[in-house]
Amino acid sequence: MKLSQLFTKTRREAPRDEEAISAQLLIRAGFIHKQMAGAYVMLPLGLRTLNNIIGIIREEMNKAGGQEVTMTALQPPELWQKTNRWDDKQVDVWFRTQLHNKTELGLAFTHEEPLTALMAENINSHRDLPQYVYQFQGKFRNEVRAKSGIMRTREFIMKDLYSFSRDQKQHDEYYEKMKDVYTNVFERLGIGDHTFITFASGGSFSKYSHEFQTTIEAGEDVIYLDRDKKLAVNEEVYNDEVLNDLNLDKDKLEKINASEVGNIFTLGTKFSDPLKLQYTDEDGEVKPVIMGSYGIGPARIMGVIIELFHDDKGMIWPEAVAPVKAHIVRIGEDTDVIKAADELYQQLQAQNIEVIYDDRDIPAGAKFADADLMGMPTRLTVSPKTLKENSVEVKRRNEEESKLISFDETLKLFS
Repeated sequence: MKLSQLFTKTRREAPRDEEAISAQLLIRAGFIHKQMAGAYVMLPLGLRTLNNIIGIIREEMNKAGGQEVTMTALQPPELWQKTNRWDDKQVDVWFRTQLHNKTELGLAFTHEEPLTALMAENINSHRDLPQYVYQFQGKFRNEVRAKSGIMRTREFIMKDLYSFSRDQKQHDEYYEKMKDVYTNVFERLGIGDHTFITFASGGSFSKYSHEFQTTIEAGEDVIYLDRDKKLAVNEEVYNDEVLNDLNLDKDKLEKINASEVGNIFTLGTKFSDPLKLQYTDEDGEVKPVIMGSYGIGPARIMGVIIELFHDDKGMIWPEAVAPVKAHIVRIGEDTDVIKAADELYQQLQAQNIEVIYDDRDIPAGAKFADADLMGMPTRLTVSPKTLKENSVEVKRRNEEESKLISFDETLKLFS
């Protein structure tokens, strides 16, 4: 990817209508475009980053036995009326539309109902269980106020996985497994040290649900965190009874802002009962399927990463999610410099190393400023000065010092 060919442009000034640092930097760096409040366009660099995040999540869901599908956004009211969630008094975030014949439809804010109905057509016997089905799908929520950039939007992609189990024991085993799976996801995404299992309200079918909260100053949630135990309690359920139940010492808890990047919770038979998701056991008895739900917001994670990893110059992407591995900066328009930078770009591409190449004819200061703003893990500078040493200047984005290494050594950096 050559910057001279990239249609997006960087900005020096932050947009005035964005409160979140992550949104300001992502817009300035040309990763996202604000279409309207709560709706953002993923531009080429932003989409690469989002797809890297999704790729890691997908790998872990597949390892955990997940089967990927894509459900429809358009939803008929009849299905949701069976669970009483078409009523605005029960769910106040619906976006609704109509067909030409005046038939009313909704844009899905979640997918428990349609997926439960789908599984009811495919699960009949105890031999069909367990099943684990997931998707990366657009959700639509008519939030009263969309803020915090891509961390809270009205249109977003959600990874939602649903488990279908024959009994509570089978469900509980998978539920505990998913705690470890989610922990691994966040470790791989580079935010594991800042993300904590957080006890929250469990609804009708369990005492607690479990959120995965990442501690950031801009977080909309408040949690009480025991760093030694790596456990937290959401403010919504924070009381002495809960602390005693979890064996947490109030004096050791830190009150801190956080952003929810994932959640897992038991659904029990809340949806399988009204939608007739049943199976026949070994004795011929018909029983309801026990369900669980497991969500992660990839775009929210993208925003949270930048809230965590940035400085006054720009973003600092972790290696695993960065849109490219390296940012080549060419300084000067000398023939030898152009040739050396072009060859470095081509050789890295030949090794399947994705890089950005700043081949623009603009001042060196502007190139370095854009490199810092975009935040790729490694900057490779080719200039008359480095050519005299037959070298490339290598600087890691999260380090202050740079060093000169040979072209051959540069090519080995990413092997």
